[in-house]
Amino acid sequence: MVQQNAHSAPPKILVEGLVKTFVSNGNQVEVLTGLDLEIFAGETLAVVGASGVGKSTLLHILGTLERPTAGRLLWDGEDVFALDDRRLAAFRNRRIGFVFQFHYLLPEFNALENVMMPALIARVPPSRARELAEAILVQVGLAERLSHRVSTLSGGEQQRVAVARALVLEPDMLLADEPTGNLDPKSGAQVQEMLLGLNRARGLTSVIVTHNLELARSLDRSITLVDGKAVILPRV
Repeated sequence: MVQQNAHSAPPKILVEGLVKTFVSNGNQVEVLTGLDLEIFAGETLAVVGASGVGKSTLLHILGTLERPTAGRLLWDGEDVFALDDRRLAAFRNRRIGFVFQFHYLLPEFNALENVMMPALIARVPPSRARELAEAILVQVGLAERLSHRVSTLSGGEQQRVAVARALVLEPDMLLADEPTGNLDPKSGAQVQEMLLGLNRARGLTSVIVTHNLELARSLDRSITLVDGKAVILPRV
């Protein structure tokens, strides 16, 4: 079991015996092979390692975007994959925020409209959705960009909009896949600082897949995947 002994409270997320198998050209490829992991409330966890070892697969399962082949994912003691697809989608919308290397914003809409989307999907009244979106955009430093179409924003600004969209419903957890990977060094450093600041301000639990070793070193813990299992990396 990969765990953090410094914590006295039970883990917020407990991963037990996680297996994920894909079929490629008629062959079974086992990416995760009985992975165990504990993630504690409010901590920041980096997942590092070479391409193809299963980092994004793990992130997608933690975010309930994919179901595992075997194993359990417990959130506050609840086996979330015991939920049906409709209830799981509602859980994901409310409890988890996602940020990806490519922001997947809607270019025809402005920053405010993009950030409102998850709240509207969750059937939050439009006036309240707008209020929530404005507040988080101000918090990520885009108070002057609310009405700008995202296609006119810089790469760093677009990623800030993506972070705001991920956090508009005040989720328990932020999952980020290479959030600085598509940015220049200056913009990447700004997004890194923003993510850490939001983690502290909101008490977020954050799991970040990254090749950026500076970002990984700034987080509480780092793990890598070896033969489909999680291994804690020493602090350097």
